[in-house]
Amino acid sequence: METSSLSPMRILLLLTLLSSSLLRHLVADSAPAPGNVGGAEYPRIDSNRSVTFRFKAPEAKMVRLRGGAGLVKDALDFYRGENGVWTLTTPPAVPGFHYYWFEVDGVIVNDSASYSYFGWGREGSGIEVPEAGEDFYTIREVPHGAVRSHWYPSKITGKWRRAYVYTPPDYDQSLTMRYPVLYLQHGAGENERGWVEQGRAGFILDNLIAAGRAVPMILVVDTGYAAFTNATASTNRSAATAAFPDVMLQELIPSIEANFRTKTGREHRAMAGLSMGSAQTLNVTLRNLDQFAWIGAMSGPPRQGFEVATAYEGVFRDATAFNQRVKLLWLGAGTAEQQIHANTLAMHEALDRAGIKNVFYSSPGTDHEWQTWRRSLDDFAPRLFRER
Repeated sequence: METSSLSPMRILLLLTLLSSSLLRHLVADSAPAPGNVGGAEYPRIDSNRSVTFRFKAPEAKMVRLRGGAGLVKDALDFYRGENGVWTLTTPPAVPGFHYYWFEVDGVIVNDSASYSYFGWGREGSGIEVPEAGEDFYTIREVPHGAVRSHWYPSKITGKWRRAYVYTPPDYDQSLTMRYPVLYLQHGAGENERGWVEQGRAGFILDNLIAAGRAVPMILVVDTGYAAFTNATASTNRSAATAAFPDVMLQELIPSIEANFRTKTGREHRAMAGLSMGSAQTLNVTLRNLDQFAWIGAMSGPPRQGFEVATAYEGVFRDATAFNQRVKLLWLGAGTAEQQIHANTLAMHEALDRAGIKNVFYSSPGTDHEWQTWRRSLDDFAPRLFRER
């Protein structure tokens, strides 16, 4: 009886053909990420929301992927292929925007195939993982507002500052119309670009206004970092933000109201923020209720030991008075940012028990990342500047 066997060369040929077939299938089931630079085929996102990265580093000994929790929980190792090309496919990612970077032999390296975004205190790569059926933050064929750079001098910090200002679609046509204003703050390690670029706040408002779900409004996003002149902000985190309340109240708001057609007065002024910006929002608004009537805190109310009677200099002690002055107190978090979600829910429940009117929003399945905050804005903005 004759037996047949495959030679090592034949086995290698079959494996090569199988690998090529598998690669063609993976490529056919995937598409370049929306944020790739022109002509870049990778990163690619497949129908299960898994992301394939490639990085050429012929001399590297190890390449790892790190980034936001919705993309990679800790770190994932690439495997080395031919010609020094390293490849990695992630488990299915949470939809939305994620920061990421490569760690090449211990050195942080950005992906040259992706556009960069400011987060984690530096410029880094970012990827947008689409979510089927959820397009409230994408560009649509609706009237669009404009995003303008507004530079203003700050005597408090001794520097020029830049805010981005979104004006609604009819702003340049309805020249006698005045608009309410939402001041919206970013999180730690980010800047005034965050809500415009990563957060897509302009598209969110465009879509809400076009659908009649939100009142046309002006949106202002400024950096939450503001240090007093001569402060050592580079080494002292609290010093880096210490001047922000003064800048906000004494310089930013007056500058916006002097240069844009705003409605003035607390009933026409809202403030909200995410994470660090949430803390800044609560600190500014709850101590200055003569300036704000609409308040939103995303992913960052007090972490522990919230006491209704003593918090924010006792502003919640008189529930009747608070409810008469504040038209909206909104709290929200993502379910995957478990401790923050639990703390936010606890604050909401404590306020409820004290008779303080407030709204709690829960973003299903999202972590301390931009999809939580996009959804938060989509829920928060339609509630603004309407009679209760």
